[in-house]
Amino acid sequence: MPLFALAVIPLIGSVGVALDYSRAAMARTEMRSALDASGLMLSKEALTLTQAQLKRAAKKYFKGNFQRKDTNNVGVTATFSSKQGAYTLKLAATGSLETTFTRIFGIDSVAIASSSEVTWWERKLEVALVLDNTGSMSSNSKMTELKKATHNLLNTLKGAAKKPDDVKVAFIPFNTVVNIGTSYAAKPWFDWTTNGIAPASWSGCVQDRAQPEDTKDTPPDAGTPQTLFPASACNIGSAGLLTSIVPLTTDWTALHNKVDAMTPDGTTNITIGLEWGWHALTAGAPLAQAAAPSTTLEKIIILMTDGENTQNRWSSSPADIDARLKLACANVNAAGLKVYTIRVLDGNASLLQNCASSPTMYYDVQNAAQLNDVFSLIANNLANLRISQ
Repeated sequence: MPLFALAVIPLIGSVGVALDYSRAAMARTEMRSALDASGLMLSKEALTLTQAQLKRAAKKYFKGNFQRKDTNNVGVTATFSSKQGAYTLKLAATGSLETTFTRIFGIDSVAIASSSEVTWWERKLEVALVLDNTGSMSSNSKMTELKKATHNLLNTLKGAAKKPDDVKVAFIPFNTVVNIGTSYAAKPWFDWTTNGIAPASWSGCVQDRAQPEDTKDTPPDAGTPQTLFPASACNIGSAGLLTSIVPLTTDWTALHNKVDAMTPDGTTNITIGLEWGWHALTAGAPLAQAAAPSTTLEKIIILMTDGENTQNRWSSSPADIDARLKLACANVNAAGLKVYTIRVLDGNASLLQNCASSPTMYYDVQNAAQLNDVFSLIANNLANLRISQ
C-alpha cells in the first residue's frame, strides 16, 4: 500500500497538470473570441480616436466580452494603422490563470496570451433599396415586418460608415409604377403625351419606358422619344398614393420617415422597380446623386418582392413581364452592379435567383418575420469587416 500511494501521487499530479493546462487553453480560446468581438466593435470608431482613446476603448470592450473570473493581471493593447486605403486594427491581451492541482508543484499561475487582427478597406457604398409596395404586402404581416427590417438595415449601414459620406442609400418603393415626386416636373426627360397627363396635374409617377429602353439605363434624351419617361397616374387606390422615392442620400431621418410612409397597394411590376434602383446608382440623369464608378466604390441593389409580376405598361401576362425582368436583370449585372434578391412567400423563385449576382445573394423567405434576419445578414456583409488573423 505505501508503494501504491507513492505511485499514485505523480499520477494524480500529471492529471492535475493536464487539467490546469486544459483550463488555460480554454481561457486562451475565450480570450481570442473576446478580442475578435472587441476588434469588430472598435473598428467602427477607430478612425476618429486618438491612441489614448483607442487604448481605453479597447479595454472597455474587452472587459465586456471576457468574463473569466479566474484570470488575473489582464492587459490589453491596441494598435491602429492605415496604408493606401487599407486599415488594420491589432489587439493583444495577456493574463495569468490561477492554477489548482499544479500548485502542489509550486506553480501558482499559468501565463496566457492571444491576439486578433481586423482589416478593412477604404470603400464607399451606394445602396438602392428596391421594395415591393403592392397590395399583397398587406397580408401575413409582410409590410409590418418589412418596415422593421428596413429600419434595422438602415441603422446598420449608418453605423458601418467610417465617414459621413461613406454610405449613401436610395429608397425605391414600387408597384406597377414608381413615384419619383413632382419636383422633377420641369425636367426635359418626360413623355407627357403617351398618357395625356399635364405637368400641372401630375402626381409624380412614371411607367415603363418604350421598349427596349424599359430594361436599360440609357440616359434620357429629349431628341430620342423612346428614352423619355412616360408620366403616369399613381394608381391611387383605397390605401392612397404610392410613396415617393428618395434618391441617394445620407439623410437617415428622411429615409426612416419614408420607410414608415410605405403603404401596400396596386399590382406588381418588378422590372420598373429594378430599373429605378439602377437609375439611382448611375451618375447623371434622371437622378444625379450617384458618384462615378471607382475601385473604392460598390453599388448595390437590394430587391425585395412578395409576388408574381402581374402588370406592366403593355401586358398582364406574367410570362411576358418576366421576360422583361430577365433582360433588365442581365443588363444590371452586366453593368457591374451587385444585386441581392429576396422573395417573400410568393413569386418566381427561379427568375429572382437568377437575377441575383450570385446564388448566395438570393434569399427565399417563408415567413415574413425572417425578413429582419435576412436584411441584417445583408447589411453586415456590406460592412465588410474581416478578422484576418
